[in-house]
Amino acid sequence: MNNILAPSILSADFLKLGEQIKMVSDAGAKYLHIDVMDGMFVPNISFGIPVINCIKGNTDMVLDVHLMIVEPERYYEKFKAVGAEILTVHLEALKDPSNSLKKIRELGMKPSVSIKPATKAEDVFPYLELVDQVLVMTVEPGAGAQAYIESCTDKIKAVREEITRRGLNVDVQVDGGINEKTIKTVMDAGANVFVMGSSVFNGNPYEQTKKYVDIIK
Repeated sequence: MNNILAPSILSADFLKLGEQIKMVSDAGAKYLHIDVMDGMFVPNISFGIPVINCIKGNTDMVLDVHLMIVEPERYYEKFKAVGAEILTVHLEALKDPSNSLKKIRELGMKPSVSIKPATKAEDVFPYLELVDQVLVMTVEPGAGAQAYIESCTDKIKAVREEITRRGLNVDVQVDGGINEKTIKTVMDAGANVFVMGSSVFNGNPYEQTKKYVDIIK
């Protein structure tokens, strides 16, 4: 299972977004994590389809789109059209998780399911055969620069152990408070895709990305 860095543009400087995307790509990041918030599923509003459409075609990075919105099914086709390659939806937002995840795959995207810190690891187990990735939120979704919630470590372990037990090829992604102090903790717990926002963009994005790419090798 390859380790992958996924810088989150939620923490980028939007006056320099194209430049900073190129910097993290040149430094070895494979995914670009794009948090879409609607102000309803989570308190904050971020950005949506027009921003992703501007990014599409201007980077070779995998567009890893994380929907923190109510009724995400309404927009699957539109996110596919603007280049989303991995589409993460929250288990807590889905009325029919199985059909929803199948629809994402039918549209040609890789389905990914996310769970909030308060959601049990076991709640995602029925859907492991339907996804390419599980995103374990290690902070409350909706804002950047939060501190890692220590109790999430056991949840990461539980998800990875169940994936291994079933012999599945499913990535475990973590998002929230991932930095020099916590990245080894989540790696040891079984995560292999690391979303990093302020740890990358609150500094020189190229240098910070290169540092973390070297750490996870």
